[in-house]
Amino acid sequence: MSQEVIMVVGFLLGAYSIVGNDAIQTLGTFLSSNARRPWWVLWIFACSILIVVLVYGWWMHDDVSYGRLEKIPEPEQWTWIYCVPPFVLLLLTRWGIPVSTTFLTLTIFAPKALPAMLVKSLAGYATAFIAAILIYRWVTGAIESRFHKTEGPTSGWWVVAQWCSTGFLWSQWLIQDLANIFVFLPRSLTAEWFFLSMVVMLALHAIIFYNHGGAIQKVVLTKTNTTDIRSATFVDLIYGIVLLLFKEVSELPMSTTWVFVGLLAGREIAVAWNQRHRNRKEVTRLVATDFAKITGGLLVSIALAYLLPELQAMFD
Repeated sequence: MSQEVIMVVGFLLGAYSIVGNDAIQTLGTFLSSNARRPWWVLWIFACSILIVVLVYGWWMHDDVSYGRLEKIPEPEQWTWIYCVPPFVLLLLTRWGIPVSTTFLTLTIFAPKALPAMLVKSLAGYATAFIAAILIYRWVTGAIESRFHKTEGPTSGWWVVAQWCSTGFLWSQWLIQDLANIFVFLPRSLTAEWFFLSMVVMLALHAIIFYNHGGAIQKVVLTKTNTTDIRSATFVDLIYGIVLLLFKEVSELPMSTTWVFVGLLAGREIAVAWNQRHRNRKEVTRLVATDFAKITGGLLVSIALAYLLPELQAMFD
């Protein structure tokens, strides 16, 4: 199998699995709160932002990963082991398990970068977790309670606010996680590689949107009131701000999945705190289960990063 074929297969597997896993975590509240709208309207909105972010990065910086791959070297020899992590991710996504694509796809390329990525991702989880508790407990607690007791929004301004917050969050996620997808392609893309990869990305997003988010969307729907467009606005805004802050800290890749899970965990705890009638044991179980899933994904990433090269050596 030629190196170009391996790169293309890795890119296709990575793009589909990462879009199905991470992108839906980012757009999940947007999809659930706009479920009555045609899927293609939501797709056009999301993909218009995707095109802007891709074109700007490629045209202005010659780097669609926005510097996130500077410490991730391109392999001197592409082999089949680089296609295994995105394939595993595809299976986990099909089972509805939210895992970190950053750890799963990038660790095989740079095992030595894992400790730094883990520290940054844990900091992101903790920041989102604490911020969500503080904001939903003392800032938006009363507002969220009112959202929970009333039916849909009474003002069209909420629609505008939620689409703006989603657009902001989506752009920040793309800047963070495009590295996980484009790590399979040459660091400096020619025009042909760039436009072909962009067409693939648009097509894959169409499939995901047509299927209403797939299995990972169920993780979002288990959380309190995420189908309310007003609650979704706050979730997206806080998530986007945390990603922006960590983007400015360093260009090292981080797990947006850990930030996402931390945000929803803190929010669930704060909402349970505000709503005395909620079963707190059930909330604790939900939070612990989500954390166990992403920790399990981390262990799988570490195992693949260190075992696959050994396995390859046995066959060479």
